[in-house]
Amino acid sequence: MSGVWGWFGGGAAAKKKDSPKNAILGLRAQLDMLQKREKHLMTQMDEQDAIARKNVNTNKNAAKAALRRKKTHEHSLEQTQSQIGTLEQQINAIESANINRETLAAMERAGEAMKQIHGKLTPEKVDETMEKLREQNELSEEIVNAITSNSLGNQVDETELEDELEALQEEALAEEMLKSGTVPIRDEITRMPAAANGEIRGKPQAVEEDDEEAELRKLQQEMAM
Repeated sequence: MSGVWGWFGGGAAAKKKDSPKNAILGLRAQLDMLQKREKHLMTQMDEQDAIARKNVNTNKNAAKAALRRKKTHEHSLEQTQSQIGTLEQQINAIESANINRETLAAMERAGEAMKQIHGKLTPEKVDETMEKLREQNELSEEIVNAITSNSLGNQVDETELEDELEALQEEALAEEMLKSGTVPIRDEITRMPAAANGEIRGKPQAVEEDDEEAELRKLQQEMAM
């Protein structure tokens, strides 16, 4: 019996859900009929107006009868247009109400989904989980530091490395001197007599004096011209 009652209940729920749709369909069918009636009345009015204009000077009774029929059509047209406006408002109202209902139902479903997702999750449980993660991360850092700070093997003395590097440099310099038969430039400069250094330092001054003499001769030639 419960299955039967459930089936009837399900049918009632489906019928209730489709009632706005059926109401809108019925209203739109009635609106379509009224719009066709509107066009027909407007055509009838135009025809009676043409008859009245045709007989206005030749047959006044026919013209009056045509105008009377036109007035009747005008009254029917006004009623029809009023009904059209009412139906359009009703359709818009039902559509808006149906949209509101569907929006609310969607929000309710979203709330139920969020409730299922969260389950028994609480801020306290989140804090507890985050604290455990922090503890594990700290433990991992400590393990890494313990491994890297106690590396295997003997530590190399940096001073010994520097001495060994300097010895290699001197050995390479000695080999270079034997191959070329010359003294490195830095040694030649240090061994150069002071007088020679003075001569080297004096050359730029002599060059400057030569430049001045050349400028002076050029100026004299220009003045002679």
